[in-house]
Amino acid sequence: MEKEDILSLSAEELADELEALGEKKFRAGQIFEWLHVKRAVSFDEMTNISLALRTKLSDKFYINRLNIVRKLESSIDNTVKYLYELSDGNHIETVLMDYKHGNSLCISTQVGCKMGCRFCASTIAGFKRNLLPSEMLEQIYEAERDSGRKVESLVLMGIGEPLDNYDNVVKFLKLLSCPKGKNLSLRHVSVSTCGLVDRIYDLAENRFGLTLSVSLHASSNERRSEIMPVNKRYDINELLAACRDYIEKTGRRISFEYAVIRGVNDSQQDADKLIKLLHGINCHVNLIPVNEIKERDFKSDRQSVQNFMHMLEKGGLNVTVRRTLGSDINAACGQLRREYEI
Repeated sequence: MEKEDILSLSAEELADELEALGEKKFRAGQIFEWLHVKRAVSFDEMTNISLALRTKLSDKFYINRLNIVRKLESSIDNTVKYLYELSDGNHIETVLMDYKHGNSLCISTQVGCKMGCRFCASTIAGFKRNLLPSEMLEQIYEAERDSGRKVESLVLMGIGEPLDNYDNVVKFLKLLSCPKGKNLSLRHVSVSTCGLVDRIYDLAENRFGLTLSVSLHASSNERRSEIMPVNKRYDINELLAACRDYIEKTGRRISFEYAVIRGVNDSQQDADKLIKLLHGINCHVNLIPVNEIKERDFKSDRQSVQNFMHMLEKGGLNVTVRRTLGSDINAACGQLRREYEI
């Protein structure tokens, strides 16, 4: 009999499983606490549970674990980059970052990515599979175990497209915010998407209160389709309609991510189009110096990013430039996994 992934079960699902085993439902609360608060890695650690029940649990379930196969620590800003090995031998990346407001963790949601964005290292090796809720949780739990630092905010912006793994991501978010577990407010969570419009509408219906970060990266359909194939499926007008719906239903401001690529999307004309495009939308624009990867010739520099920021600010947009962290350890997602697996 194939064992079940117990870390991916909600407290309610776990209670039902315990009842099916002939046990009292209240035992589920004890087990859930061992898994998500005390972070037990084996059933033998659950000392307030009878040996008979621990044996039943071991026969029916497994506790998912990630192994740290490589760890890079920045000497300049306290950033830590983890390369994790999954139980099936695949690899993902997680980045722990130190901000004034506390420790933030950038996690992966898939092994590889299908989206094909031309400036992204994560998509080059292709898509392998979706991550389970437990594998997303374990990126947090392992980083906290290893670093001794408490994760206070979360960004789903690592390897993969979160909304392409929608059901598992939604279940992960519910587990993450469960008062009996990590109990992280989803107001401290940001979910990034390249623009899967149907799933943006679905996410809005959940009213999680999280921040939606939309990877825009261009102000015209022609240019965006060149660097982001998803735009051929959902164009900018469809995307912005979904964004407006998200804002209306959740009351949350949207963040538009814009990777500044020198000579590609950083002209005054690009800025003017972007200003017109986002006029009247409750949003802010987060400019990102594009990460240079050897398979692509896309480049960026501080001056071009600053110039573009000033153009947008003159047009009345709220603009920030993403702080570059872990520059001495290539902390951009996808690079470490790709180098390790070559």
